[in-house]
Amino acid sequence: MGVSSTRRVGAIILALGLGILSAPLAAAAQQPGKVARIGYLGNSSPALEREFVGAFRQGLRELGYTEGQNLLIEFRWAEGRYDRFPDLAAELARLKVDVILTAGTPGAIAVKQATQTTPIVMAAVGDAVGTGLVQSLARPGGNITGLTAMTLDLDGKRLELLKEIVPRLSSVVILLNPANPIAAFAWKGMSAPAEALHLKLEPVEVRAAEEFEAAFAAIARRRPGALSVGADRFLLAHRARIIAFAARQRLPAMYPFKEFVDAGGLISYAPNFPDMFRRAATYVDKILKGAKTGDLPIEQPTKFELIINLKTAKALGLTIPQSVLNRADEVIQ
Repeated sequence: MGVSSTRRVGAIILALGLGILSAPLAAAAQQPGKVARIGYLGNSSPALEREFVGAFRQGLRELGYTEGQNLLIEFRWAEGRYDRFPDLAAELARLKVDVILTAGTPGAIAVKQATQTTPIVMAAVGDAVGTGLVQSLARPGGNITGLTAMTLDLDGKRLELLKEIVPRLSSVVILLNPANPIAAFAWKGMSAPAEALHLKLEPVEVRAAEEFEAAFAAIARRRPGALSVGADRFLLAHRARIIAFAARQRLPAMYPFKEFVDAGGLISYAPNFPDMFRRAATYVDKILKGAKTGDLPIEQPTKFELIINLKTAKALGLTIPQSVLNRADEVIQ
């Protein structure tokens, strides 16, 4: 073998040797897959939002995320106290999570005020444009996107359903939480539907647990034909008290969440909120993969649920029209 051939063989052996030696070094230098960190700002408590959290987790699993492997969720709970939102939102922002998920207008506003850089996904809000959360549904802009619950559009439909159930209905008390910015927009949005239905609306406000008895006394004095409860997580947290009051007063009541009807309330008409939380996972996934938050259009719900509790209707002496029962997604006997 000539000198040149010997050199070529030596070079090949050296290259192979270096390749073998460098392979484990390269493998050792590879970093494990990035763990996505998501902040979850809950309006109430783990027990009350169990179904929502479960749906969100399901959506993430369907997209390939597994908690403890490539996903970590940092939970913070307001326990129905909206005054806690600013501190909880600021805490999540300091954690430098990749995305913050929240639901409801007060929580979304608090998170937006806490950070202008961390992407925010809203699982469900009312009037995102009217409350200044986004520039438009098509182009939200900034660092926030997600889903709207179309609360304002639903209020008229809820009044129509009450009128169908109680044909002679002429007055309705609306129970609102003024601490929630959406309450003012909701009240304003009800005026035209109420006028068309020849209904007189009267607002009664409650923003703290100790205000309920005074609010109930005010409603009783007004002797309305029905009650409609505003879409608010604080009011939902106190659903047992509200339902018990409606039963004592024999008031037909419309609710914004199915949890009220599950607990003994008469009727609810609302988006399918678990489905919205599952859909919120797709926004988180897109952002984690590099999508610009402000370019993701706000999504409107496609599933709505009409839930009726016939046991409660019977206790109130009400006969639910067959036309309404035929449209129900669930009837509780």
